[in-house]
Amino acid sequence: MLKIGIFGVGHLGKFHIDNWKNIEQVTIVGFYDPNDAVANEVSTNYQLKRYLSIDELLDQVDAVDVVTPTQFHFEVCEAALRKSKHVFVEKPLANNMEEATSLLKLTKEAKVKFQVGHVERFNPAFVALQNKSLNPMFVEVHRLAQFNPRGTEVSVILDLMIHDIDIILSIVKSDIKHISASGVAVMTETPDIANVRIEFHNGCVANLTSSRISMKKMRKMRLFQKDAYIGIDFLEKKSEVIRLKGDEESEELFTFDIETPNGTRRIAVENPVTESTNALKAELTAFRDAILNDTPTVVSEMDGFHALDIAHQILGKINSAKNNR
Repeated sequence: MLKIGIFGVGHLGKFHIDNWKNIEQVTIVGFYDPNDAVANEVSTNYQLKRYLSIDELLDQVDAVDVVTPTQFHFEVCEAALRKSKHVFVEKPLANNMEEATSLLKLTKEAKVKFQVGHVERFNPAFVALQNKSLNPMFVEVHRLAQFNPRGTEVSVILDLMIHDIDIILSIVKSDIKHISASGVAVMTETPDIANVRIEFHNGCVANLTSSRISMKKMRKMRLFQKDAYIGIDFLEKKSEVIRLKGDEESEELFTFDIETPNGTRRIAVENPVTESTNALKAELTAFRDAILNDTPTVVSEMDGFHALDIAHQILGKINSAKNNR
Protein backbone atom coordinates (compact mmCIF):
# COMPACT_ATOMS: atom_id res chain seq x y z
CA MET A 1 0.00 0.00 0.00
CA LEU A 2 1.46 3.35 -1.09
CA LYS A 3 1.24 5.97 1.64
CA ILE A 4 0.50 9.47 0.31
CA GLY A 5 0.70 12.84 2.07
CA ILE A 6 -1.11 15.83 0.56
CA PHE A 7 0.32 19.32 0.89
CA GLY A 8 -2.25 22.03 0.24
CA VAL A 9 -5.96 21.21 0.49
CA GLY A 10 -7.54 24.30 -1.00
CA HIS A 11 -9.79 24.31 -4.08
CA LEU A 12 -7.61 22.01 -6.22
CA GLY A 13 -6.31 20.01 -3.27
CA LYS A 14 -9.82 18.78 -2.50
CA PHE A 15 -10.13 17.40 -6.03
CA HIS A 16 -6.89 15.53 -5.45
CA ILE A 17 -8.24 14.05 -2.23
CA ASP A 18 -11.43 12.92 -3.97
CA ASN A 19 -9.43 11.15 -6.66
CA TRP A 20 -6.84 9.56 -4.40
CA LYS A 21 -9.69 8.03 -2.39
CA ASN A 22 -10.77 6.18 -5.54
CA ILE A 23 -7.34 4.87 -6.53
CA GLU A 24 -6.44 1.36 -5.39
CA GLN A 25 -3.22 0.45 -3.58
CA VAL A 26 -3.06 3.96 -2.11
CA THR A 27 -3.85 5.30 1.34
CA ILE A 28 -3.92 8.98 2.30
CA VAL A 29 -1.96 9.29 5.57
CA GLY A 30 -2.95 12.92 6.10
CA PHE A 31 -2.40 16.45 4.94
CA TYR A 32 -0.54 19.65 5.71
CA ASP A 33 -2.08 23.09 5.23
CA PRO A 34 -1.28 26.18 7.34
CA ASN A 35 -4.76 27.66 6.83
CA ASP A 36 -6.75 26.72 9.95
CA ALA A 37 -10.18 27.28 8.42
CA VAL A 38 -9.41 25.14 5.36
CA ALA A 39 -7.67 22.48 7.44
CA ASN A 40 -10.57 22.18 9.88
CA GLU A 41 -13.04 21.84 7.01
CA VAL A 42 -11.00 19.07 5.36
CA SER A 43 -10.40 17.22 8.63
CA THR A 44 -14.14 17.18 9.30
CA ASN A 45 -15.43 16.44 5.80
CA TYR A 46 -12.82 13.88 4.77
CA GLN A 47 -11.90 12.41 8.15
CA LEU A 48 -8.21 12.98 7.44
CA LYS A 49 -5.50 13.72 9.94
CA ARG A 50 -3.96 17.18 9.84
CA TYR A 51 -0.22 17.40 10.39
CA LEU A 52 1.14 20.65 11.79
CA SER A 53 4.57 20.54 10.18
CA ILE A 54 5.96 19.52 6.80
CA ASP A 55 8.57 17.19 8.31
CA GLU A 56 6.07 15.47 10.58
CA LEU A 57 3.95 14.40 7.61
CA LEU A 58 6.96 13.55 5.44
CA ASP A 59 8.17 11.06 8.05
CA GLN A 60 4.92 9.09 7.71
CA VAL A 61 4.65 8.75 3.92
CA ASP A 62 6.23 7.18 0.83
CA ALA A 63 5.21 9.95 -1.55
CA VAL A 64 3.84 13.49 -1.55
CA ASP A 65 1.23 15.29 -3.61
CA VAL A 66 2.02 19.01 -3.66
CA VAL A 67 -1.02 21.17 -4.41
CA THR A 68 0.12 24.36 -2.68
CA PRO A 69 0.29 27.79 -4.37
CA THR A 70 3.26 27.92 -6.75
CA GLN A 71 5.46 30.02 -4.45
CA PHE A 72 5.52 27.15 -1.94
CA HIS A 73 6.29 24.31 -4.37
CA PHE A 74 10.03 24.47 -3.83
CA GLU A 75 9.88 24.43 -0.03
CA VAL A 76 7.78 21.27 0.09
CA CYS A 77 9.46 19.48 -2.83
CA GLU A 78 12.93 20.20 -1.48
CA ALA A 79 12.02 18.85 1.95
CA ALA A 80 10.46 15.73 0.41
CA LEU A 81 13.42 15.02 -1.85
CA ARG A 82 15.91 15.41 1.00
CA LYS A 83 13.97 12.63 2.75
CA SER A 84 13.93 10.54 -0.46
CA LYS A 85 10.16 10.73 -0.94
CA HIS A 86 8.52 10.39 -4.35
CA VAL A 87 7.03 13.68 -5.54
CA PHE A 88 3.98 14.71 -7.53
CA VAL A 89 3.72 18.50 -7.85
CA GLU A 90 1.09 20.52 -9.67
CA LYS A 91 2.27 22.68 -12.55
CA PRO A 92 4.26 24.82 -12.77
CA LEU A 93 7.24 22.92 -11.37
CA ALA A 94 8.55 25.85 -9.36
CA ASN A 95 8.36 29.60 -8.95
CA ASN A 96 11.56 30.35 -10.89
CA MET A 97 14.33 28.63 -12.83
CA GLU A 98 16.79 28.69 -9.92
CA GLU A 99 14.37 26.65 -7.82
CA ALA A 100 13.63 24.35 -10.74
CA THR A 101 17.33 23.68 -11.32
CA SER A 102 17.78 22.78 -7.65
CA LEU A 103 14.85 20.35 -7.82
CA LEU A 104 16.39 18.57 -10.82
CA LYS A 105 19.63 18.09 -8.91
CA LEU A 106 17.86 16.90 -5.75
CA THR A 107 15.70 14.44 -7.70
CA LYS A 108 18.74 12.88 -9.32
CA GLU A 109 20.43 12.53 -5.95
CA ALA A 110 17.35 11.12 -4.24
CA LYS A 111 16.72 8.55 -7.02
CA VAL A 112 12.95 8.82 -6.65
CA LYS A 113 10.00 9.28 -8.99
CA PHE A 114 9.04 12.89 -9.77
CA GLN A 115 5.97 13.85 -11.79
CA VAL A 116 4.70 17.31 -12.73
CA GLY A 117 0.93 17.84 -12.97
CA HIS A 118 0.52 18.81 -16.61
CA VAL A 119 -2.94 17.27 -16.68
CA GLU A 120 -3.69 17.95 -20.36
CA ARG A 121 -1.30 15.12 -21.26
CA PHE A 122 -4.01 12.87 -19.84
CA ASN A 123 -6.94 14.61 -21.54
CA PRO A 124 -8.93 11.97 -23.48
CA ALA A 125 -8.79 14.10 -26.64
CA PHE A 126 -4.98 14.04 -26.59
CA VAL A 127 -4.68 10.43 -25.40
CA ALA A 128 -6.85 9.34 -28.36
CA LEU A 129 -4.09 10.55 -30.70
CA GLN A 130 -1.24 8.59 -29.11
CA ASN A 131 -1.17 6.06 -31.95
CA LYS A 132 -1.19 8.77 -34.62
CA SER A 133 1.90 10.15 -36.30
CA LEU A 134 2.15 13.73 -35.06
CA ASN A 135 4.75 15.78 -36.89
CA PRO A 136 3.28 19.29 -37.19
CA MET A 137 4.87 22.13 -39.11
CA PHE A 138 2.35 24.70 -37.88
CA VAL A 139 0.49 24.74 -34.57
CA GLU A 140 -2.27 27.14 -33.56
CA VAL A 141 -3.56 27.26 -29.99
CA HIS A 142 -6.33 29.19 -28.24
CA ARG A 143 -6.77 28.72 -24.49
CA LEU A 144 -9.32 31.21 -23.19
CA ALA A 145 -10.92 31.41 -19.76
CA GLN A 146 -13.26 33.70 -17.92
CA PHE A 147 -11.71 35.76 -15.16
CA ASN A 148 -11.33 34.04 -11.80
CA PRO A 149 -9.33 35.64 -8.98
CA ARG A 150 -8.06 32.19 -7.95
CA GLY A 151 -4.66 31.46 -9.45
CA THR A 152 -3.86 35.05 -10.39
CA GLU A 153 -0.74 35.08 -8.21
CA VAL A 154 1.02 34.01 -11.43
CA SER A 155 0.74 35.32 -15.00
CA VAL A 156 -1.52 33.79 -17.65
CA ILE A 157 1.64 32.23 -19.08
CA LEU A 158 2.25 30.14 -15.96
CA ASP A 159 -1.45 29.72 -15.22
CA LEU A 160 -2.83 28.65 -18.62
CA MET A 161 -0.36 28.77 -21.51
CA ILE A 162 2.13 26.43 -19.83
CA HIS A 163 -0.31 23.55 -20.51
CA ASP A 164 0.05 24.10 -24.25
CA ILE A 165 3.77 24.74 -24.05
CA ASP A 166 4.18 21.31 -22.47
CA ILE A 167 1.97 19.61 -25.07
CA ILE A 168 3.84 21.25 -27.96
CA LEU A 169 7.26 20.35 -26.52
CA SER A 170 6.11 16.74 -26.22
CA ILE A 171 5.08 16.69 -29.90
CA VAL A 172 7.68 18.80 -31.70
CA LYS A 173 11.00 16.98 -31.58
CA SER A 174 13.21 19.97 -32.29
CA ASP A 175 15.05 22.69 -30.41
CA ILE A 176 13.58 26.18 -30.30
CA LYS A 177 15.11 28.76 -32.63
CA HIS A 178 13.27 31.94 -31.66
CA ILE A 179 10.47 33.21 -29.44
CA SER A 180 8.46 36.41 -29.85
CA ALA A 181 5.72 37.44 -27.45
CA SER A 182 3.38 40.20 -26.41
CA GLY A 183 1.12 40.42 -23.40
CA VAL A 184 -1.08 42.82 -21.47
CA ALA A 185 -1.94 43.07 -17.78
CA VAL A 186 -5.61 44.05 -17.60
CA MET A 187 -7.09 42.82 -14.33
CA THR A 188 -3.92 41.94 -12.39
CA GLU A 189 -0.30 43.04 -12.10
CA THR A 190 0.91 40.32 -14.49
CA PRO A 191 -0.10 39.53 -18.10
CA ASP A 192 -3.73 38.40 -18.34
CA ILE A 193 -3.68 37.92 -22.10
CA ALA A 194 -0.73 36.96 -24.26
CA ASN A 195 0.15 35.94 -27.80
CA VAL A 196 3.33 33.98 -28.48
CA ARG A 197 5.12 32.72 -31.57
CA ILE A 198 7.63 29.89 -31.14
CA GLU A 199 9.87 28.95 -34.07
CA PHE A 200 11.68 25.60 -34.08
CA HIS A 201 14.86 24.64 -35.92
CA ASN A 202 12.98 22.00 -37.93
CA GLY A 203 10.79 24.73 -39.43
CA CYS A 204 7.73 24.22 -37.23
CA VAL A 205 6.00 27.37 -36.01
CA ALA A 206 3.59 27.50 -33.07
CA ASN A 207 1.23 30.41 -32.39
CA LEU A 208 -0.28 30.42 -28.92
CA THR A 209 -2.94 32.73 -27.51
CA SER A 210 -3.98 32.56 -23.86
CA SER A 211 -6.42 34.78 -22.01
CA ARG A 212 -8.06 34.68 -18.59
CA ILE A 213 -10.31 37.66 -19.28
CA SER A 214 -12.46 36.20 -22.05
CA MET A 215 -16.24 36.04 -22.24
CA LYS A 216 -16.18 32.38 -23.23
CA LYS A 217 -14.04 29.32 -22.58
CA MET A 218 -11.94 27.71 -25.27
CA ARG A 219 -9.13 25.15 -25.19
CA LYS A 220 -8.32 24.22 -28.77
CA MET A 221 -5.13 23.15 -30.53
CA ARG A 222 -4.81 22.75 -34.29
CA LEU A 223 -1.91 20.85 -35.85
CA PHE A 224 -1.07 21.19 -39.54
CA GLN A 225 1.38 18.74 -41.07
CA LYS A 226 2.15 17.22 -44.45
CA ASP A 227 -1.07 15.77 -45.83
CA ALA A 228 -3.00 16.13 -42.56
CA TYR A 229 -4.84 18.40 -40.14
CA ILE A 230 -5.40 17.37 -36.51
CA GLY A 231 -7.79 19.26 -34.26
CA ILE A 232 -7.84 18.80 -30.49
CA ASP A 233 -10.60 20.25 -28.32
CA PHE A 234 -9.38 19.85 -24.73
CA LEU A 235 -12.57 21.39 -23.34
CA GLU A 236 -15.03 19.15 -25.20
CA LYS A 237 -12.60 16.20 -25.05
CA LYS A 238 -12.86 15.56 -28.80
CA SER A 239 -10.32 15.27 -31.58
CA GLU A 240 -10.45 14.91 -35.36
CA VAL A 241 -7.98 13.93 -38.06
CA ILE A 242 -8.45 15.06 -41.67
CA ARG A 243 -5.90 13.77 -44.17
CA LEU A 244 -5.30 12.52 -47.68
CA LYS A 245 -6.59 8.96 -47.78
CA GLY A 246 -4.10 6.19 -48.52
CA ASP A 247 -5.04 2.94 -50.24
CA GLU A 248 -4.19 0.99 -47.11
CA GLU A 249 -6.59 2.85 -44.86
CA SER A 250 -9.91 1.54 -43.58
CA GLU A 251 -12.91 1.88 -45.86
CA GLU A 252 -14.99 2.71 -42.78
CA LEU A 253 -13.65 6.26 -42.66
CA PHE A 254 -15.86 9.08 -43.92
CA THR A 255 -14.35 10.31 -47.19
CA PHE A 256 -14.99 12.89 -49.88
CA ASP A 257 -13.23 13.99 -53.06
CA ILE A 258 -11.77 17.37 -53.90
CA GLU A 259 -10.33 18.63 -57.15
CA THR A 260 -6.75 19.94 -57.01
CA PRO A 261 -4.25 21.11 -59.68
CA ASN A 262 -2.80 17.61 -59.37
CA GLY A 263 -6.08 15.85 -59.98
CA THR A 264 -8.80 14.39 -57.76
CA ARG A 265 -7.73 13.68 -54.18
CA ARG A 266 -9.70 11.71 -51.63
CA ILE A 267 -9.94 13.15 -48.13
CA ALA A 268 -10.51 10.94 -45.09
CA VAL A 269 -12.10 12.27 -41.89
CA GLU A 270 -11.59 10.41 -38.63
CA ASN A 271 -12.90 11.17 -35.15
CA PRO A 272 -10.80 9.00 -32.84
CA VAL A 273 -12.73 7.35 -30.05
CA THR A 274 -12.17 9.17 -26.78
CA GLU A 275 -12.55 7.31 -23.53
CA SER A 276 -14.72 8.86 -20.83
CA THR A 277 -11.87 9.17 -18.37
CA ASN A 278 -11.02 11.51 -15.51
CA ALA A 279 -7.74 13.15 -16.52
CA LEU A 280 -6.76 14.08 -12.95
CA LYS A 281 -7.38 10.55 -11.70
CA ALA A 282 -5.46 9.18 -14.69
CA GLU A 283 -2.37 11.27 -13.97
CA LEU A 284 -2.40 10.43 -10.25
CA THR A 285 -2.80 6.75 -11.10
CA ALA A 286 0.12 7.03 -13.54
CA PHE A 287 2.23 8.48 -10.70
CA ARG A 288 1.25 5.54 -8.49
CA ASP A 289 2.14 3.06 -11.25
CA ALA A 290 5.54 4.67 -11.85
CA ILE A 291 6.39 4.15 -8.18
CA LEU A 292 4.99 0.63 -7.78
CA ASN A 293 6.34 -0.64 -11.13
CA ASP A 294 9.58 1.37 -11.07
CA THR A 295 8.87 2.90 -14.49
CA PRO A 296 9.46 6.46 -15.77
CA THR A 297 6.82 9.08 -14.96
CA VAL A 298 4.71 10.28 -17.90
CA VAL A 299 5.56 13.94 -17.25
CA SER A 300 9.00 13.99 -15.68
CA GLU A 301 10.76 16.70 -13.72
CA MET A 302 12.75 17.42 -16.91
CA ASP A 303 9.52 17.91 -18.88
CA GLY A 304 8.30 20.31 -16.20
CA PHE A 305 11.65 22.10 -16.26
CA HIS A 306 11.58 22.64 -20.04
CA ALA A 307 7.99 23.94 -20.01
CA LEU A 308 8.83 26.32 -17.16
CA ASP A 309 11.98 27.50 -18.94
CA ILE A 310 10.05 28.41 -22.10
CA ALA A 311 7.33 30.10 -20.01
CA HIS A 312 9.93 32.30 -18.30
CA GLN A 313 11.59 33.10 -21.64
CA ILE A 314 8.17 34.27 -22.85
CA LEU A 315 7.69 36.39 -19.73
CA GLY A 316 11.14 37.88 -20.31
CA LYS A 317 10.18 38.85 -23.85
CA ILE A 318 6.94 40.48 -22.66
CA ASN A 319 8.69 42.38 -19.86
CA SER A 320 11.44 43.53 -22.22
CA ALA A 321 8.89 44.88 -24.72
CA LYS A 322 7.04 46.62 -21.88
CA ASN A 323 10.22 48.31 -20.63
CA ASN A 324 11.12 49.52 -24.12
CA ARG A 325 7.78 51.29 -24.71
